[in-house]
Amino acid sequence: MSGTDDALYERLAAFVGRSAATAGTGKDPVNAAMIRHWCEAMGDAHPAYRGPDAVAPPTMLQAWTMGGLSGHTDRSPAHEELFGLLDGAGYTSVVATDCEQEYLRPLRPGQEIGFDTVIESVSERKTTKLGTGHFVTTRTDVRADGVLAGTHRFRILKYAPAARPPRKPERPSERAELTREPVREPVREQPPREPVREDPKPAPRRPRPVVNRDNAGFWEGVAAHRLLIQRCGDCATPRFPWLPGCADCGSREWEAVEASGAGTVFSYVVMHHPSFPAFDPPYAVGLIELAEGVRMVSDVVGVPYDKVRIGMPVRLEFLRVDEELELPVFRAGGED
Repeated sequence: MSGTDDALYERLAAFVGRSAATAGTGKDPVNAAMIRHWCEAMGDAHPAYRGPDAVAPPTMLQAWTMGGLSGHTDRSPAHEELFGLLDGAGYTSVVATDCEQEYLRPLRPGQEIGFDTVIESVSERKTTKLGTGHFVTTRTDVRADGVLAGTHRFRILKYAPAARPPRKPERPSERAELTREPVREPVREQPPREPVREDPKPAPRRPRPVVNRDNAGFWEGVAAHRLLIQRCGDCATPRFPWLPGCADCGSREWEAVEASGAGTVFSYVVMHHPSFPAFDPPYAVGLIELAEGVRMVSDVVGVPYDKVRIGMPVRLEFLRVDEELELPVFRAGGED
């Protein structure tokens, strides 16, 4: 980094550890109506989220802290100062990059939500395909009736958009086509030139999957062309994605079992935008219901994107996308 960048980063780093929100409160207590809306949107009919003893889905953790259209009034000055400093340095665009959640205890209807947010880290200047900027990570500790229930880390990139390549200037013949006026270009004889050989650019690579201690066994299975799911060691409930404990009985005992590879399209979406370099839109991404009763997200191949249908049978295969990465995908027409 240059001296100017170093000076800016020193000022940004001084915000690490400062509070972004103190003693925040959820706008509503945990309630059955929001749980029902969430489950309907996610297609999750698990009985644990209904009835008099219902709990909230763990992934709703952030939902109870969100400020809605009117926002929160409990943000600390440090949050506004940090973002003002980034805006003043030209990093005026923002994109959310990822989040991590840790669940300590279930949330139940009637509980009042409180939270505190701290600025956990600010990266040095990074250059991405979107542009150059700084990653900012905040950590929110969520409490239910005063007891810590979970932690939510949220990471964004504040950046200056990369300059777009200039438009190629029009040739006289192109202007003539637009104005319908004939243009005669002089013909000049050019001596033959040796063809210019350009080194081919490497093909764009797909993003790497995040492999951690909870899902490493799944990716080891993929490397061996095996689709492994988990089965609870106590109640025998199958589950996917891989998790350290059973959502049904709470047991931490489990075993890995190989799925047959047969499934159907439970739902799907056709991706048109945004366009990522390693992908060629439009393409279909399916929520695949496996014969074992669990669902996973994967590409649907072997059929045009506009022919994918809910209920369509599919079968597992493994697709090598580059010299390092192989992924499970599902080919349409997978009936035995």
